[in-house]
Amino acid sequence: MQTRTEHDSLGDVKVPAGAFYGAQTTRAVENYPISGYRAHRTLIRAYGLLKLACAETNVKLEMIPRRIGRAIERAAQDVIEGRLDEHFPVDVYQAGAGVSFHMNVNEVIANRAIWYLTGRRMTKLGDYRIVHPNDHVNFGQSTNDTFPTAMRLAALLQLEEFYPALEELEAAFLKKGKEFDGILKSGRTHLQDAVPVRLGQEFTAYGMALRQARENIRENARSLAELGIGGTAAGTGLNAHPKFRFLVVKRLAQLTRLRLKPAADLRAAMQSQFPLAAVSGALRNLALELIRMANDLRLLTSGPLTGFNEIVLPALQPGSSIMPGKVNPVMAELLDMVAFQVVGCDTAVALAVQAGQLELNVMMPAMIWNVLHALEILKNTCRAVARRCVLGIRANREVCERYAHLSPSIATALNPVIGYSRAAEIVKKSLATGKTIPEVCLEEKVLTQSELDRILDPYRMTEPGLPPKKA
Repeated sequence: MQTRTEHDSLGDVKVPAGAFYGAQTTRAVENYPISGYRAHRTLIRAYGLLKLACAETNVKLEMIPRRIGRAIERAAQDVIEGRLDEHFPVDVYQAGAGVSFHMNVNEVIANRAIWYLTGRRMTKLGDYRIVHPNDHVNFGQSTNDTFPTAMRLAALLQLEEFYPALEELEAAFLKKGKEFDGILKSGRTHLQDAVPVRLGQEFTAYGMALRQARENIRENARSLAELGIGGTAAGTGLNAHPKFRFLVVKRLAQLTRLRLKPAADLRAAMQSQFPLAAVSGALRNLALELIRMANDLRLLTSGPLTGFNEIVLPALQPGSSIMPGKVNPVMAELLDMVAFQVVGCDTAVALAVQAGQLELNVMMPAMIWNVLHALEILKNTCRAVARRCVLGIRANREVCERYAHLSPSIATALNPVIGYSRAAEIVKKSLATGKTIPEVCLEEKVLTQSELDRILDPYRMTEPGLPPKKA
């Protein structure tokens, strides 16, 4: 492999000749061969947007030469559009605070700017007399303010891609809620027979729970919009123009169409990563809801002959390498596993968020990797489950309605009419004899047939209200 020699504060470094990154990135690649995971595309894009806004602002404030600034802007645009993704090889697990990745960004943008300024001559890469990663690309900035800013920006951008996927799953459940609204079934509490519900009510409840989770995520994401750019090394703004942070945030808001604002306190924005923790926690709460729903689907489709068998999930693939004809609830199983991973991501974020000391939390690379990974897998899974599972669910109406009429808990409707104790005796006799609740009531001459028809109407029990009075 052909190389070029670059020099940093530790000495000479051999860099691949065609690489747009430089010495510090090369050192990081050698130092951290940890996971094979690279920065999420959205974090790369967010950093590109940030560097573009910073370059434009520094040109406007006459902090860097216009010719160099314009080349940096052009290079940053290439980063935003994904043209240089292969030049970001630093592992997710790296030096604290994201210094390695930040310098990767600075070096790529500097070398791309050099490439533009020298007529796209690869032989000039690494000649930082033309454009310097620190003195020009990073003017008025630090890892300590750019990484927290890019984290928040990346999370907001990824959330904008995530919300439509979650809305799609929510809409799929609500659609099934309407479709199944007329299907009676036995409710279950403690996994025991309970009063009747409608299958559509169960599915509508799933959709509404997802809506509440989505609103909760949005609410928690609001604090991400406060950006601490301009705090530089310790939140004091050293080496940054007084107008710098306000102009950068304004430009970022224009570029992203997000409602961004400068942080009220630059020290707090650097020391505390509470906003990311809040969003991660909201994603965890969504994951817990998804686990619950996935497990419900698995129960409701269990069987087909020895389980609940109230619904049928789409058959997507053979379910066994040894049992012919077996079909498993694969999308519900997938949903569980992804949601488990999201809970794990939040645990890592929580530990990272509490690990800051004094002016800086250096655990930021782990935080943003886990938040973006959680959003990515949730986005893809919500779409897949909506399209390949929920929308294709069929109801076993006959099974559902048989359970609704057989459940001894329909005797609950008798409480206001004959009292809890008398109703409990009827339930006990029903279970002991195998006779239905109406049959026992008639045998005991508790109620007439017409009264039973009115009082023990399962459909009526699925809506609020008191049973008809005894004639």
